[in-house]
Amino acid sequence: MLILFLVYHGFSEHSGMTKKIHYQVKGLRENGHDVRLCYYGFAGNGHRCRYIDGTILKDYDTGRLAALRQRISYESIYNYCIREKIEFIYALSFMNATPWLICFFRKLRKIGIKADTEIPTYPYDQELSTFSKKERFVLKVDKLFRNWLAKEMSAIVTFSDEERIFGQRTIRISNGVDFDSIPLHQYQTSPDGSVLLIGVAEVHLWHGFDRVMTGLGEYYAGSKGEKCELREVRFHVVGGVHPSQMSHCFMPIIEKYQLHDKVILHGQLFYKALDEVFDQCQFAIGSLGRHRTGITVIKTLKNRECATRGIPFIYSKKDSDFDNQSYVLRAPADESLINIQRIIDFVDNFSMKPKIIRKSVEHLNWKQQMKEVVDAIHESYLCA
Repeated sequence: MLILFLVYHGFSEHSGMTKKIHYQVKGLRENGHDVRLCYYGFAGNGHRCRYIDGTILKDYDTGRLAALRQRISYESIYNYCIREKIEFIYALSFMNATPWLICFFRKLRKIGIKADTEIPTYPYDQELSTFSKKERFVLKVDKLFRNWLAKEMSAIVTFSDEERIFGQRTIRISNGVDFDSIPLHQYQTSPDGSVLLIGVAEVHLWHGFDRVMTGLGEYYAGSKGEKCELREVRFHVVGGVHPSQMSHCFMPIIEKYQLHDKVILHGQLFYKALDEVFDQCQFAIGSLGRHRTGITVIKTLKNRECATRGIPFIYSKKDSDFDNQSYVLRAPADESLINIQRIIDFVDNFSMKPKIIRKSVEHLNWKQQMKEVVDAIHESYLCA
């Protein structure tokens, strides 16, 4: 099948979303499909451009008018689809439903080109509650038109358990992993008996890392005035932290409990540097605050990446791929602090080898997950 993978934004070399998109394209190609990647970005001369696999499809020039044109003009993609005989479009939602996008997909549907849209996180409205006025305005526009856009799709691809989204049927898959890009955990027992935790994310309120920090603070505070030896526990946070999150959430906790040497903020790390920190740690922190954005069920990339590395982890929302696995801890989906002693006890009694954990998620590769999407496409063609 000749597939156009449509992305409404550009790429960043170290972005998790960028990597995910390229792994999805790889997965489709491993299933034998001819996949063209269409995306938006800036050329070396500063021009806003639409690209197909690195080649400029449309140059919108510079300035505000160029920015507007790229948001409302899809004629170049439509003509490309006709010229190249594209059979199917896989679009990645960017919360960008507009009348122009609806018109674009309607024209495609009328000439027999079907499309699915993937919504990476659902529901997503509450995620933008702390974002800028511009981003909240974009969301308001999206709310007005997303049900109409969904009608032009053959299905919505979701990582949730929802059977219908915006009135459209769903294809429910899991977030996948690329096993070639994730090394196996190489942890060696800490000689001083310390327990090291790691959380990796572009940190937002829904990651809930503050619950770990508060738990860590209470763990150490509980020993004051008592003659007891506490295990050394440190929390390594890897990834960018928004300044408001740092100043209004993290720093007050760190200051209150004097955790300056217990919470290590690495910033962004990649490749070997990230692997080295992972290999120092025995236990990983998944998302612990999804309830803050109204999400109770989601199949996050983070859980799958941890399992692929072979490191045990904790999370709070429902994830059917892991809820019954012996290498995970479940935390309540509320604002309670994380019980650090519970993690210590878990680590002390945990003996599963990383390669065994990794083996349990072999079916969660992107080749298999994207095959499920394509199989559903074929079924819809047969039923049409």
